[in-house]
Amino acid sequence: MTIDDLHQVRKNSKIIIRQSEIETALNKLAEQLNNDYEDKNPLFLIVLNGGLIFSGQLLPKIDILCQIDYCHATRYQGKRRGAKIQWKTKPQMNLANRDVIIIDDILDEGHTLASISDYCFTNNANSVKTLVLVEKQHQRKSYQGQKADYCELNVPDKYVFGFGMDYFHHWRNLKDIFICDDRYIEAK
Repeated sequence: MTIDDLHQVRKNSKIIIRQSEIETALNKLAEQLNNDYEDKNPLFLIVLNGGLIFSGQLLPKIDILCQIDYCHATRYQGKRRGAKIQWKTKPQMNLANRDVIIIDDILDEGHTLASISDYCFTNNANSVKTLVLVEKQHQRKSYQGQKADYCELNVPDKYVFGFGMDYFHHWRNLKDIFICDDRYIEAK
């Protein structure tokens, strides 16, 4: 895929969530987390690369005692369809007896979040909650009725990118969230 192709994708994609709506959602999420974890010391576990921009905007709004760690677990490796979970980096901090909040960009089918949650519980986390920027609306969740514990934005069952979500490793840096024109779904 050429640079011109990538610019064409952005030009022909439509903004579905503007930065101002994202900011409102971030403020609501921060308020909920500040209230829910006021007297605790949660560990925010950021899932790279998708959760990086989202967490970078959200965490400065969190005004409670907390710690931050990261992991890199992926099913997509730059492709449209997910495969088996691949751990590139596991969490560095001890998860035992911790209240863990996993931060990721999107809940699509939920396989990645479920695997990371299982890992946390296997390592004796006290509790595990999921926090995502957007939840994709469809019936293909890995567990029937699966929802994120914290989420303020929903997107249709289409390919979306921007604000941390990528289009074949590009456009994560965009301030808005775009829906991809169907003709650009498959990589060239």
